[in-house]
Amino acid sequence: MGEEPVFYDRAKIYVKGGDGGNGVVAFRREKFVPYGGPSGGNGGKGGDVYLVVDPSLNTLLPFKYKVHFKAQRGEHGGGKNKTGASGKDLEVRVPPGTLVYDAETGKLLADLTRPGQRFLAAKGGRGGRGNAAFKSPTKQAPRLAEKGEPGEERWLILELKLIADVGIVGVPNAGKSMLLSKVTAAKPKIADYPFTTVVPQLGVAVVDDKDFVLADIPGLLEGAHKGVGLGDRFLKHIERTKVLIHLLNGLSPDPVGDWEAINQELELFNPALAGKPQVVAFNKIDIPEVREAFPKVRDRLRKKGVGEVFPISALTGEGVQELMRRVLKTLEELPEEPEIEEEAVFTIEEDENAFQITREEDGAWRVTGKKVERAAAMTNWDYYEAAMRFQRILEALGVTQALEEAGVKDGDVVRIGNTELVWGWEED
Repeated sequence: MGEEPVFYDRAKIYVKGGDGGNGVVAFRREKFVPYGGPSGGNGGKGGDVYLVVDPSLNTLLPFKYKVHFKAQRGEHGGGKNKTGASGKDLEVRVPPGTLVYDAETGKLLADLTRPGQRFLAAKGGRGGRGNAAFKSPTKQAPRLAEKGEPGEERWLILELKLIADVGIVGVPNAGKSMLLSKVTAAKPKIADYPFTTVVPQLGVAVVDDKDFVLADIPGLLEGAHKGVGLGDRFLKHIERTKVLIHLLNGLSPDPVGDWEAINQELELFNPALAGKPQVVAFNKIDIPEVREAFPKVRDRLRKKGVGEVFPISALTGEGVQELMRRVLKTLEELPEEPEIEEEAVFTIEEDENAFQITREEDGAWRVTGKKVERAAAMTNWDYYEAAMRFQRILEALGVTQALEEAGVKDGDVVRIGNTELVWGWEED
């Protein structure tokens, strides 16, 4: 037998923009012009990686099987000032309700909710410049070209919050999965033991020719807001629902106590949850003792401010249509939410010139920083002029002075990104 499909509400993926193409060193070779000017073209830009909201998806399951996403690199430049072609962008489809976090820092980068919404997850590197770009009045024939800039790369955490109109909450075994299967085409696995549903289930309910998305939120345990039984993960799925169906287990020794316990969990996790409209239903009314107990439970709940309690049987369907009509009416009476004009994409300001110097275990110096590492990666060390240019970059950024103040000596190894240099040089 095959593995049962799992609802994936959290995934970790690696994204990398395409590397820029290399610039080239070339010179014109024309008849009767033995020493033509520089004609080396620039490399093409690497492709970007975008996360794009696809409303046909409702889980993060595909990311269980594919984790790495890399955009196409740019092509190298050519002679006769030919610029390399840019790499193709890569679009990674995600379901609505996907939160995007930087895996290293934990910072929220994007909140993707609307169909077609795009988030630039990793930029492609710019193409390296060919030697034609370095020509100047003092350098008519530069033998200098850059390598392409490496594309951005990072690990991301994706977390899916269900975007359902209605969430069904209640203690384990209240009958939430049964109710969902009765009013939608969803077919969750159902068994008679606590915490049966371990992942949220989604379905579309149709009531009087109108439809809405319904989510069965897995049973909550006391202490769920502290993470007991992964309850905090489950509670997050309720945050975006508009209305809650609070389903009571008619066979519980204290249904009113259960109602209070669940509401307390909602309040402790996020006070906004407790303020959502609730439609309360008393399940398993098909059992005689439950039917007999209903009036007393209803009266106790009324004293606590619950206006109406719907007696239902998720098993037989009794009372379910009346319940769903009330839910639909409650949804339709809610004020319209204002449209968000701007995309909910967050940016983290970063000082590209900033750098840090540390000493490694083998005594080598390590320089880290976005701009200095990028410059090292783009330097073509085969050319003397390129090495001299990199030296000037170190001086302009203040790296040279900082290393000298830290105590670097001639002959010391200095590592910048994947480049390893020996400090100092021989003068002619």
